[in-house]
Amino acid sequence: MDAPATSDICIINGNSHPDLANLIASRLGVNNGGCSVYHKTNRETMVEIGDSVRGKDIYIIQTGTKDVNNNIMELLIMAYACKTSSANSIVGVIPYLPYSKQCKMRKRGCIVSKLLARMMCTSGLSHIITMDLHQKEIQGFFDCPVDNLRASPFLLQYIQESIPDYRNSVIVARNPGSAKKATSYAERLRLGIAVIHGEQKESETDEVDGRNSPPLLPKSRTMDVSGGVPVHPAKEKPPINVVGDVGGRIAIMVDDLIDDVQSFVAAAEVLKERGAYKIYVMATHGLLSQDAPRLIEDSPIDEVVVTNTVPHEIQKMQCHKIKTVDISILLAEAIRRIHNKESMSYLFKNVTLED
Repeated sequence: MDAPATSDICIINGNSHPDLANLIASRLGVNNGGCSVYHKTNRETMVEIGDSVRGKDIYIIQTGTKDVNNNIMELLIMAYACKTSSANSIVGVIPYLPYSKQCKMRKRGCIVSKLLARMMCTSGLSHIITMDLHQKEIQGFFDCPVDNLRASPFLLQYIQESIPDYRNSVIVARNPGSAKKATSYAERLRLGIAVIHGEQKESETDEVDGRNSPPLLPKSRTMDVSGGVPVHPAKEKPPINVVGDVGGRIAIMVDDLIDDVQSFVAAAEVLKERGAYKIYVMATHGLLSQDAPRLIEDSPIDEVVVTNTVPHEIQKMQCHKIKTVDISILLAEAIRRIHNKESMSYLFKNVTLED
């Protein structure tokens, strides 16, 4: 990878993932800018930029972690500090976009990712680089360009190089909602697919889609409902069933995010009962909250493979099954191409919508 064509590039970072920022800066051959982000005794966030940013292209590297609200405030204040210091452009490199799962209307709720997008654009960010959004439509919430990079090539390479006899594998969708992603992996690896049906969905149910107040309609000659609006039938969780054959095969579950691992552990137990002799979990973002390392350690899962978009060194020390794939080279290449005004299409080559 060539070095940046000009020297007016500046990389700064908050406290969310300094190791990733240093990796990206070293791959680009630039120094990490002197930005100090700290909290006062009253928990207010303070940002001090040591070097001049006037006329420079600023790349702020900040990802979402368990301390998500502080991560967001640090990003907004850093962006606004650069904006008011006459920076030429301010690009937010946010590998894991916080609140990306709250991208649909809930009952008496709101679309939080839309609010966050407006806050980021107002603070001064002129471009966003992120990775594997929970829903691709989130890009439409931003009033600035968004590059949604893919981690699937790195995970596919891991499968091919680090899983012995991966040809005897089957790609598993943990629920019907992740079947598209599983299908994409299966087509690239020339493997079969299985879908676990019956697990309770984590989001987008009919009861919470914001349409619980029906409009007033005049009486119709076709249908006259007596007794008011019909009661919506409650959903009943069906028994967990595996659609597809996993007997004597390696089961590889794929997803974009692994946070609370109870559903992954439950799926692994079902796959083990159906005859899978090895179980892997592949995900881009490894938040691994609460007692996830212990649950993984005690589960039938053989390996959990995540990228370093989110720091998880403490979880790795608690569980030897967690493996990491470094994706800093992809983020560095995206920064280099944007800075040199080159096409980004190479980074999305042969990537389908199902990714």
